[in-house]
This record gives sequence, structure tokens and C-alpha cells, in this order.
Amino acid sequence: METKPWHTHYDYCVPSTIRYPRLPVHELLQVPANAYPDNAAIHFMGREITFWELRRHVIRIACALGALGIKKGDRVGIHLPTCPQYVISYYAVLSLGAIVVNLNPLYTTDELTGTARNTGMTTLITSDMSLSSARALYRTVPIRHVIVTRVDDYAADNARGNDAPLDLEKGWHRFLSLLDGASGAGKFRVDIAPEDIAVIQFTGGTTGIPKGAMLTHANIVAAIFQYTLWMTPLLSLIPPERRSILIAIPLYHVYGNLAMNWSILNCILQIHLPRFQIDELVHIMEGYREITFFPSVPTMVSALLNHPRIGDLNLGKKLTQLNSGGGPTAPHLIEQMDDMGIFFSQAWGMSETAGLGTSTPVFGAKKINSIGIPYPDTDIRVVDLAEGINDVPHGEPGEIIIRGATLMKGYWENPEETADQIKNGWLHTGDIAVQDEDDFLYIVDRKKDMIIAGGFNIYPSEIDEVLFTHPKVQFAVAAGIPDAYRGETVKAYIVLKQGMTATAEEIIAFCREKLAPYKVPRIIEFRAALPQSSVGKVLRKELRAEEEAKLKNNQ
Repeated sequence: METKPWHTHYDYCVPSTIRYPRLPVHELLQVPANAYPDNAAIHFMGREITFWELRRHVIRIACALGALGIKKGDRVGIHLPTCPQYVISYYAVLSLGAIVVNLNPLYTTDELTGTARNTGMTTLITSDMSLSSARALYRTVPIRHVIVTRVDDYAADNARGNDAPLDLEKGWHRFLSLLDGASGAGKFRVDIAPEDIAVIQFTGGTTGIPKGAMLTHANIVAAIFQYTLWMTPLLSLIPPERRSILIAIPLYHVYGNLAMNWSILNCILQIHLPRFQIDELVHIMEGYREITFFPSVPTMVSALLNHPRIGDLNLGKKLTQLNSGGGPTAPHLIEQMDDMGIFFSQAWGMSETAGLGTSTPVFGAKKINSIGIPYPDTDIRVVDLAEGINDVPHGEPGEIIIRGATLMKGYWENPEETADQIKNGWLHTGDIAVQDEDDFLYIVDRKKDMIIAGGFNIYPSEIDEVLFTHPKVQFAVAAGIPDAYRGETVKAYIVLKQGMTATAEEIIAFCREKLAPYKVPRIIEFRAALPQSSVGKVLRKELRAEEEAKLKNNQ
């Protein structure tokens, strides 16, 4: 790949291009199982599983799935929260040459049915927490095999699983029964090419219909190695026996998937939280002398740094690196982490690019609210919003388009959307950004989130950033709502810090000092909480939908 201006900002040991090994994703598990077989691979509910045990369980479940007739190219839905069974299932499915379909356990029956029909899933691996939706799916879609695990089957106080009946449908299988009954310990040997599809990762589209991004083995391997080399400045200083990652991001999410695979290659202990609950997360942190890495989103960062026991954690000494994606982190929180001595990076990525895109360097320049610069072997342009062809000058907003080694093969069974999003090898992301004179990128907003009020283009994330600087505000999000006169007007939804009170007038006056008049919110709504995705990303579209529903009901 040709030299790019942003390469000058890379950390001293990060290359601009990488020679990727031509191997399937699951073969990476051989690295820690061979180099550190007795090191802990996963900590879950008080129990630790070694890398050697993990590999053995993967081989046995792969044998069991193979005996059920699952073969190369079959689509297998993994419908699990973050737990060891997810990791085992993921690598077992891939080792057969089958394709992982990542499913959110919180999907409604309609969402689950739609993804199953779209992908032609032959098998579902689910948990006792999702039995009702699994049953509804099974009665609607002809899925041949359903495998069920209790989420706590690998907990410390349940070392061999809870044998109490689960009232399964006839022909369904228990996960641990398959593990125990698997014959032979040899690996399945399937001819898998780097260009073969490994994962179908569903993502929201401009039409609101989920699309399945087809990520190949080569895409995922490229992402793992890019992230590994990007993190080398810190990781090389920490011996493997001390490395750990706290995973509160769901593993079925592209960000959590990347964290899991990166941890395997780098012999890192994964500390699993089945769900993000701040008191539980703080309790886990208290039990560890050190944690190497905590991948997060801004809502997690805010919840952690505003926790009443944050002072007792001695977090700067405990936590080495915190990375945040999915939106801007409030500047005062970044300064708080800097004061503590925590390395912090902001990043941006997509399901369509295996979770990677840009990041601020580990040791290098940090710019408040910048998503940084592209990873190795990644090329980015900022193009005009009208035609999406011409590069815009530095400092002017445009759409990010991206190409590189992590770019998906396309959308599953959706050639029209693939052709609409990928043009001449460039993915048109729908994200609006500006690029400064050092080639650092700043997300302005999503194209579909842009507010047009009185003829002015307003980017709500700019308003979000101002609201976050108010000393009483913990969370905030701005959105455009229908307005008979202006077309749209700006409304801000605010969650105040615990014990704080404020008025709408106070918030509006604060914004008037920092924003042009047409950008200042006209309406303020205080809330106890904001709608969030499963990874803690605030759902602006749900707030807009609420307002549209109110308007419709009042007509």
C-alpha cells in the first residue's frame, strides 16, 4: 500500500502495511494453547478455564457438531451472551468451515425470525435465558438443530453443569451433553480459504432493515493483526501471564468479537461479564490487581468514572489502557483518565470493516474528540455529500469512504445494497467527518442524523459535545424533531448527574454561549435514562421515533 500522510503519526513500532498469515481464524487458538497451555484463557463467574482446556472443548464441540451433520458453508446462529460457551461455539463452528451468524439474545421473535430466514440457518446455539424466543423461532422457521446451554454451566459453583431439566423440545440438545458425548479428540480438517466467509454480522442499514455483513477469514485475521500491532507499544511491555482484558462489550457485537479474537492471539486472559452492570463491573475490577485493557463505549466510561467507589479502585494503577468507540467521550472524562495515568484511545469502526477503521495512537498524538487516523492497510477519504466522488478540503465536512484488508465481501443475499454501499472498491459509510491539517478525523454525525432546520444543516453530535461539558450533565443527546415552521427543530434529552438539578432555561443559556443561535436546542427534556443498544450506544433514532409517534397521535 502506498505511503499516506497519516503514517507519520504512527507509533514507532507500528508498520504501515502487514504480511498477513493465510490461515483461518480458529487456527489462532493454537498459539496460546501451545505457548501458554496452563495459563487462564477465560474467567467467568469465579471459574477459570485454561487455554489448553479451551482448545480441547472447542475440538470436542466441533466433533459433536460434525456428527450432527453440520458442514462447510452451513450457517450456525450463536444466540448467546458473553460466556465461555460463546467462545467455544465460535471456534468450533469455524473449524468445520461453517459460518457463524451472530445473534443478539435480546432480539425480538420477529428480528430473530428475519435473520434466520435471511441466512438459511441450519443450527441455533442458544441459552436458557432465551428459550421462549428460540421456541417461537423453531415453530416458524425449519431449523434442524437447536443446542441449549445454561449460561452458568461454566460457573465456579456449577463445574459440571446444572442437570435440572430444561423442558427442551423433542430433538433439541444440551450443550454439555454434546461435549461429554463427543467421540474422538482429533481436529476436523476442512479446506478453508482466506476468502471463505467466516461470520455474518448484522448491522442496521439506511433503510432500517438489518443487513448481514459477510466477513471472511481474511478480513477477521487482518483486523486481529492490525489491532495487535497497533497495541504493541504497551502490550510488548507486559508479559503474557499478566495480560487481561475486561469484556463487558457483548461478544456477538463486532467490537466484542474483535476483542475476543485479539485476546486469543495475544495470550490474554478474558474476564467475561454476561451483561454490563456497573456495580458488577466495579466489583470485578476490585478483585484484580491489574487489568491490561478495557474496551468500552462512552456510556460505560461515564458510568465507571462517576461511580461512587471510583476513588477506592486506584484505577490509574490498576488499568493500563481504555479504548472507547461508538461516539464521543466527554472531554472532562478524558482529562480525568489522563490525570489518573490511564492510556486512553478513541476509535471508530463498522461491522462492515470487522470493527476497525481508525484510532488515536497509543503513544502518539491525542486530540480531543478525534477518532484518530486509519489503521495499517486501511485507506480513507472524505468526499462531498452531494455526489460522494470528490475529496473535500481539510476542515470541511464530508462522508467517510473506506477500503482495505478488513472490508467485507458484501451483504449476505443482498447484491443491491452491496452495490449501493461499495462503489469502485470504496465503502460509503454514511458517517460525516472533517479531517484536520494533520489528517486526524473528527466525526461530525451520521448523514441520516443530520438536522435541517430553517435551511441550516445542523450536526447533533456537535450539540452533544457542548452538552457534555455542562458540569451537571451525565448523558445527553440531541435530535431533530418535526417542526411546522422550521422543518425540524433541535431537542436535547438530558440525564443529570446524581443529586443534581437543573432547568431547561439553564441548559439553553449554557448552549447559547457555545453554539450559533440556529444550533441551540429549543426544547429540553430531562430523563432518568436514555435508550441504549446492547453495547451502551445511545439510540438517537428511537428518540426521533417517539417524537414522530407523538405528532401522529396528536393529529
